Amino acid sequence: NCCYPPGRRVQSSKMGPTPPRLLTEEEYRLQGEVETHKALAELRSFCQSPEFSAWTTVSRIQSPKRFADFVGGASHVTPNEVFIHEREFGLESLFIDEQLFEEDDEEEEENVNDSFAG
Repeated sequence: NCCYPPGRRVQSSKMGPTPPRLLTEEEYRLQGEVETHKALAELRSFCQSPEFSAWTTVSRIQSPKRFADFVGGASHVTPNEVFIHEREFGLESLFIDEQLFEEDDEEEEENVNDSFAG
């Protein structure tokens, strides 16, 4: 006790490390975007370097033209892929999920009311 200033608590080693702070949904989304753009830039840069074996890679991939376009600076996803992703995972899917849950809730309420009436 003599070694610490008054009012200051010392964390016991028995308590273990403090768990990390969890990201908010917005921070998670933003970090995902930043890291994806960074990784795509690194991949594009590597593919343009002299160490990269273009012929070996092109012989193994399904869409050599699309790969060449990506290395040249084009997007890694097509507009159709973006549309499908937004439909499955974007705001539209959340709206549909909410509607489904609302319909389920209404059916459950009707079933409960019917069971009390009988």
